[in-house]
Amino acid sequence: MNNEELVSKPAVAAHGSWLKKLGPGLITGAADDDPSGIATYSQAGAQFGLNTLWTLLLTFPLMVGIQIISAKIGRVSGHGLATNIRRHYSKPFLLSIVGLLLIANTVNIAADVAAMGSATKLLIGGPSHFYAVGFGVVSLLLQMFIPYSRYVRVLKWLTLVLLAYVGIIFAVQIPWGKVALQTVWPHLSWKPEYITMVVAIFGTTISPYLFFWQASQEVEEMEARPDARSLIEAPEQAKVNFRRIRTDTIIGMAFSNIIAFFIMLTTAVTLHMHGMTDIQTSAQAASALRPIAGEFAFWLFSAGIIGTGLLAIPVLAGSAAYAMAGAFQWKNSLADEPKTAKGFYGVIAAATLLGVLLCFAPIDPIKALLWSAVINCVMAVPIMFTMMFMASRKDIMGNFVIRPSLRLLGWSCSLAMALAVVAMFWGMLAG
Repeated sequence: MNNEELVSKPAVAAHGSWLKKLGPGLITGAADDDPSGIATYSQAGAQFGLNTLWTLLLTFPLMVGIQIISAKIGRVSGHGLATNIRRHYSKPFLLSIVGLLLIANTVNIAADVAAMGSATKLLIGGPSHFYAVGFGVVSLLLQMFIPYSRYVRVLKWLTLVLLAYVGIIFAVQIPWGKVALQTVWPHLSWKPEYITMVVAIFGTTISPYLFFWQASQEVEEMEARPDARSLIEAPEQAKVNFRRIRTDTIIGMAFSNIIAFFIMLTTAVTLHMHGMTDIQTSAQAASALRPIAGEFAFWLFSAGIIGTGLLAIPVLAGSAAYAMAGAFQWKNSLADEPKTAKGFYGVIAAATLLGVLLCFAPIDPIKALLWSAVINCVMAVPIMFTMMFMASRKDIMGNFVIRPSLRLLGWSCSLAMALAVVAMFWGMLAG
């Protein structure tokens, strides 16, 4: 019998309101809807209307499964993904994964701060690059100088900005009957551009940085409590923590997918129905909404871009820092001061500032974002396969190896991403 079922006396009590129990899963899910993600969902809705909504019904259970697995690896072992990979797998594999993650996250940060700057320019005018620099610097200072216990509360409240995309549906007319029908019975296509878009949605929604972030945040949560230890050392704490992880992750991933659904739906019933199918950025989507859906929808969409960027940049920079620190055995906690964890905070600073500098480089932001998505999609597959092997190893998980139902869900997600990568390259060759 699994220890998860045997444990009946958790040492760490779950207390406080249900909102206080939400943390790593909620923040991880919300950060998934970053400005570059908004751009992808907007492109899908504008280009293909209601015919890509089905993807978010599929990604929800897959995300729940793989994110619960990443959280359990962190909470059971007491270490993040990079540390576990370093301990149990080859160094070249570790360094290649960590290096690609750092590159992809930095490019993603660049796309996000550029989108935030453009959205601010739409709202109040002025130079978008100036705003981009400001957002990058503010985000970096918050990560470096606000104590973790307060900082995580800031991130949690920032997730509320995503409700702006729910609010937009009250400003536009939605044919709900048609939406329901095409969500469960879409008009699928084998055209390369449609397949590429489906792959982009998968790559944007199920991203490697989310795995590293949630596993490391479980370690942060554990270390923030003096009575908490890894579940390998304290199996009596398992029941309450597994219940919290499950609830937190399901709510976080549901939140992420619902918001993505509404972004895609909004652009489908406005831009697509008015023949505006060529949307490249989230700011362009906001601007295009203005004459069709009105000022209210425009302001909500634009403000949401800024808010989600403030939430996503710390997650992108932080996940890269956790990965690098785990690979090179540096201190790696947001609870540490910068002077005591120089390597960890150095990576956060480098990723954030390089991302800001890329906004000034003569690089096509759409192509940069495309290559970032390609790297994420390709990189996700070996990481997910490795996570599945780790979660089934007794020398890592002890008696808390994942159960058959979760194993099935995790492998389904891994294989779905592998098929997405194959489809992506097929689409590139066919195009």
